[in-house]
Amino acid sequence: MPDSSADLFEANPGRSWIKLRTLNILRWVAVGGQIGAIGVADRVFGIQIELGYCAAVVGLSIIANIVFHFVYPENKRLNEREAVGMLLFDTLQLGLLIVLSGGLNNPFAVLIAAPVTVSATALSLRATLLVGAAAIAFTSFAVDLHIPLYTADGSVLELPEVFVFGAWVAIVTAIGFIAAYTRRVSSETQAMSQALLATQMALAREQKLTDLGGVVAAAAHELGTPLATIKLVSSEMVSDLPEGSDLRDDAELIRDQADRCRDILRSMGRSGKDDLHLRQAPLVAVVEEAAEPHRDRGKDIVIEADEDNQAMIQRRPELVHGLRNLVQNAVDFAATTVWVEADTTDTAIMIRIVDDGAGYPPHLLGRIGDPFIRRRRTAPDAQRPEYEGMGLGLFIAKTLLERTGAELTFANGQDPYTGVARPNERSGAIVEVVWPRGTDSIEAAERLPMLGENVVIAG
Repeated sequence: MPDSSADLFEANPGRSWIKLRTLNILRWVAVGGQIGAIGVADRVFGIQIELGYCAAVVGLSIIANIVFHFVYPENKRLNEREAVGMLLFDTLQLGLLIVLSGGLNNPFAVLIAAPVTVSATALSLRATLLVGAAAIAFTSFAVDLHIPLYTADGSVLELPEVFVFGAWVAIVTAIGFIAAYTRRVSSETQAMSQALLATQMALAREQKLTDLGGVVAAAAHELGTPLATIKLVSSEMVSDLPEGSDLRDDAELIRDQADRCRDILRSMGRSGKDDLHLRQAPLVAVVEEAAEPHRDRGKDIVIEADEDNQAMIQRRPELVHGLRNLVQNAVDFAATTVWVEADTTDTAIMIRIVDDGAGYPPHLLGRIGDPFIRRRRTAPDAQRPEYEGMGLGLFIAKTLLERTGAELTFANGQDPYTGVARPNERSGAIVEVVWPRGTDSIEAAERLPMLGENVVIAG
């Protein structure tokens, strides 16, 4: 028979975030607060409490902390099953103290929501529901089955039934509300952290490719002259040597291989251009570079720009990668054509990307640019089975472009929205990227020389 508990809490390395030391410290704080509350109630207010039973329950936490301290290393991280076990233990300990100290007549009964809050912060939804159910169960159990509190003269400290019921409703509501609120904030924080990590990885990859491109372009530039010399000398040898001789065949081989090296260096130079003169480029050239990887995906990419009015901009890795992601998203959803409009005015530099697809769903239009906006699994798209539709690509593009000072606007070209593609019409999704012109924008402050000075290499 399979172990259902093992199925419920599968080992998940991504959930091993809670340190045992953290829970131990929180438990020591709780123990100190419990001892202080019991001591003040007994010595200051003269309330009669079952000190023996309460001491035994508090002692359970003390013994558990001591055992955990000596058995496990301080840097141990708990997996989800272990963390749930410890939080259930804390819930049981708090529940027993509540039962032994007046039930819901004890104003500290609300603290039973603390383990639920910890679970909602760091554990899964199922784990939080389990800890929350245990807390509600102990709270409900303590309504009727509890040891009353007595004053020094023997009077019972007990609230009217309506107040006890109100306290139960308040605690249950607090458990549900605090858990839901904490989990929502924690989930958004974790999603944002994961998305920012993906953004940093994408930017680092683009930076590495740019740096590699600079090395390749420099190598192609420096090796061009010796290869041309080799080809010239080998061609003269071919013309001077008799046809059919071994030396002529060797000279032809040298000439052919020199041509091959030239072609290889030329193609490598095209794939990674970051020489000195391409650290800044015309706006349309950067747009062409961003769109180049997606031209062979079956959709037409039309770039529209005024050749006589093009700003010279800084060719930053985050700029190229962000625009490339936007073009990729447009190509993914376009029916036949993607239009990329590049324009420069007196006050702004603008790029607008429009497709003829179905456009953005209206209910997601205000959330575009947030990571993981679709959490539920849906049926795969028949036209794009590889597309996950989680919004991470647009988040990365938006984050990278905003780092360059851009402001992004998302809209639909068709009004009213129909959700139907209209081939060859600018009726789909629209992304507008705008940079203000000035010293803090992507615009190059001054033009660099077209070519750097050749460096003499001693041979």
